[in-house]
Amino acid sequence: MLIAVAFALSACSAPAQIRDLREAEANERAGRHEDALNNYRTAQKRCHSIDSPRMRKQSCAAAHLQYAELLVTMGRKRDAITAYLDAEEELSQNLSAAAQACYAISVLYSELGDTEKSYEYAWKVVTNYSNEGFAADAMKRIVRDGRQRAPEELRTELQRLSAALNNTQVSDNILEALAQLEEVEFSSPKTALHYYDMLVRAHPESGFFDDALWHGARLARSLGDGKGAVTRLRKLLSTRVVALGAGSYFSVWLDNAQLELGIVLRDDLEDYDAAIRAFATLPSDYPASLLRDDALYERAVTKVKAGRKAEACKDLSKLRQKYPDSKYELEAAPKLRTELGCVL
Repeated sequence: MLIAVAFALSACSAPAQIRDLREAEANERAGRHEDALNNYRTAQKRCHSIDSPRMRKQSCAAAHLQYAELLVTMGRKRDAITAYLDAEEELSQNLSAAAQACYAISVLYSELGDTEKSYEYAWKVVTNYSNEGFAADAMKRIVRDGRQRAPEELRTELQRLSAALNNTQVSDNILEALAQLEEVEFSSPKTALHYYDMLVRAHPESGFFDDALWHGARLARSLGDGKGAVTRLRKLLSTRVVALGAGSYFSVWLDNAQLELGIVLRDDLEDYDAAIRAFATLPSDYPASLLRDDALYERAVTKVKAGRKAEACKDLSKLRQKYPDSKYELEAAPKLRTELGCVL
């Protein structure tokens, strides 16, 4: 809830308005809270006369938000709510700061045990500040509470907002929440899959993009659509190429998706050659993966299904040599070696 404000100005050249904030922060650090509150109130009045638009915006936000946060620190939560309400109104042209103030009100009402008020202000953040980062935080609070208290009502409201806010930054959060609701609370995997697919199409840059593909593949397979699962898994795996080129992060699902791709190709589509290639790709593309022994064992199983028993024995021998502590060496691999008559 604190807002970090850095003022790269020397003490001798800092305008009076900035000095008010510097003094407030110094008094706050020293435990002189009443003096700090007075400094912040003075800064709130004087910040509007700062010439630089950027500095004016920054200073006014700090004066209001840090004042309210100090009240929280002092245990004066009701007064802090009033201060945040004033901040939201005063900072209405600074949407990020106003959203922060509104979200803080929701948090404080929750801490005071007023669930309805907390819910009200969380919804306000989502609807009034849907392109600000705090909207995602507010959505988490709403979904967590709504899934416990009134999932049907939550679903109805999220469906309405999905249409109303479909071009905003919080749209992907809404779709992800709807997908979870449909699968868990309403046991409707088909509808959940629909929302995950919507998220993938509409928000390729979303932080939920890879999750949506992974869970979409899982749901597609559960619905008997092996080809659909493969399509989604391959789309997820294609993000590895993007990550390599852009120096971005790798999805936590990538090695899991590579293993799952091989399993679906083998068990659902009976495309053994493609499955073998998928399993063989995992250790080369993800050399640090904990699933390398899984891929090697599953490749051996696939070769058995494809009638390539001698090659399966080679993979099982490699498994024992490279991964002697693998879970497969406890029972499954030795049993399969015996069944195949592999030469030790």
